[in-house]
Amino acid sequence: MIVGVPKEIKEEENRVAITPAGVSAFVSHGHGVLVEKGAGLGSGILDRSYEGAGATALDSAAEVWQQANLIMKVKEPQLVEFQFLRSGLVLFTYLHLAASEEVTRILQEKKVTAVAYETIQLEDGSLPLLTPMSEVAGRLALQVGAWCLQAENGGRGILLGGASGVRPGKVVILGAGTSGSIACQVAAGMGAYVSILDINPSKLRYLHDIMGGHVTTLMSNRANIEEEVVDADLAIGAVLIPGAKAPKLISRSIVKRMKPGAAFVDVSIDQGGCAETSRPTAHHHPIYIEEEVVHYCVTNMPAIVPNTSTYALTNATLSYGLEIADKGFPKAFKENAALARGLNTYDGKITHTGVATAFGLALTPLKEVIGR
Repeated sequence: MIVGVPKEIKEEENRVAITPAGVSAFVSHGHGVLVEKGAGLGSGILDRSYEGAGATALDSAAEVWQQANLIMKVKEPQLVEFQFLRSGLVLFTYLHLAASEEVTRILQEKKVTAVAYETIQLEDGSLPLLTPMSEVAGRLALQVGAWCLQAENGGRGILLGGASGVRPGKVVILGAGTSGSIACQVAAGMGAYVSILDINPSKLRYLHDIMGGHVTTLMSNRANIEEEVVDADLAIGAVLIPGAKAPKLISRSIVKRMKPGAAFVDVSIDQGGCAETSRPTAHHHPIYIEEEVVHYCVTNMPAIVPNTSTYALTNATLSYGLEIADKGFPKAFKENAALARGLNTYDGKITHTGVATAFGLALTPLKEVIGR
């Protein structure tokens, strides 16, 4: 199979979908790898490193898209890339289709076999290709949240860890998945007062135990969310329903009652965001103030640290990419149930429940597509 890796063109996206070690792995399995020149520069990876591993560097994205059978990316296709989509092409990337009807419909129209990193799911419910970026985003949530609280950004001027004789700031985290759990640990390490809410008591029990009782764990319900968020200096939205839109847990009325200059970091924004006041932002202008609260809603947070993020991501995606290349469609999906759950569109059909539900589209069961 010919594997293509174009340069990411989403605004301020500096990650890349493969490392030289990944190229070497594909080549050792007998596959060809085409990398657009300059694709790795944002992550500190030079063209010669790819070529040394066995890849062919091509001058344009068009050449990569047109010659490859399997395209590996980081982010969903952008408008100028729609022209390259075609029937029979396998696209393997973060898609977040439930947040974009436009991309969903173009993938349908072009009959692309679209496999989403974020919906590949193991039997235990874990999301192995979302986990590394969720970990990065969870760490960054505190970093950017603390920055949002600085006075020059419109924040309250709160130091989350406090100071001698001064109480620490309060951090409230919605969601105890990977991002939320990591954010919880980082916030506690900074010396903040931390409360975390989730609907899963087992996750809360685990966090309570590993944090030695140094954080407050609460069941997520309307009353607890309202009470905690209104009192927060920094609120972090880290809720996730795999493949579906994030639920709007924070209403505008709650945001209105937050402290003037409080900060809200919506890690869930790439799935539509979990607050009624959330709207996507980019790294060059990451924040806005609404209802006197500083909002940070960047849809590709890990792109702030592209080198770390690229290596963390490709460590997770490589084995699945190799399986697709080695076995092809539909064999790879028949033999790997986790990979099959990653299939979002095929031959004009929607194959993921969350995506179909988001836009009221017809759902084609996986078994009809891959013959299981």
